[in-house]
Amino acid sequence: MPTLKNRFNISLTEEEQKVVDRSSNNILIIGDLHSPFIKNGYLKHCKDIYKKYNCNKVIFIGDIIDNHYSSFHEPDPDGFGAGEELERAVSYIKPWYRAFPKADVCIGNHDAIVCRKAYSAGVSNKWIKDYDEVLETPGWNFDEHFIYDNVYYVHGTGSSGMKAAYNRMVNWGMSVVQGHLHTECSIMWKCDTNSRLFSMQVGCGVDDKSYAMAYAKNFTKKYIISCGVVLEDGSLPILEPMLL
Repeated sequence: MPTLKNRFNISLTEEEQKVVDRSSNNILIIGDLHSPFIKNGYLKHCKDIYKKYNCNKVIFIGDIIDNHYSSFHEPDPDGFGAGEELERAVSYIKPWYRAFPKADVCIGNHDAIVCRKAYSAGVSNKWIKDYDEVLETPGWNFDEHFIYDNVYYVHGTGSSGMKAAYNRMVNWGMSVVQGHLHTECSIMWKCDTNSRLFSMQVGCGVDDKSYAMAYAKNFTKKYIISCGVVLEDGSLPILEPMLL
């Protein structure tokens, strides 16, 4: 009888273990963090999932930091100032860096807030530090998107709705994994005689009770705390919601 997979047991069935063992890229996808407003326990959840599927690659799907003090939403006047929020964000990222010292990071809209405002103010890019230097994460590779095994990993800036990743997958003609939408966590398929494609909305790792997320307090949908994995040469997506 196969092993029961539930919220208390992270063991794999025999068939699942065969998939893990034969995969060349076992990729862990970590949802939006919005440091320093990270959900308690999310790091442990991601480490457990990394171990469960014997992952050998990590992709942060974007919005590593929140930059609430400089948000295009109205910032909380009683929140952290610019320096304090950044110091806290860097501090909260350190245990993630220790856990995953080599990783790809999709640049999210919140990550880019300061660069966007510097650009609007006419500040040359030569004055701007690289993300890994600011966040003290040498070994993390920051870029707009990554492609592995014909799967497109991107933050998802500018997208909305429950079929956001699916629509991108259809338009681009390749499987898509994205974050950005904290209330969406799903896998959708498109199969025909010529292709077998999927789209994945990863969910997030954000503390929805933090003041930085106050803009979403009246949302009808709730944040879904989750991460994902993509196995078997980019053909098998799996979502792993966290027990709350």
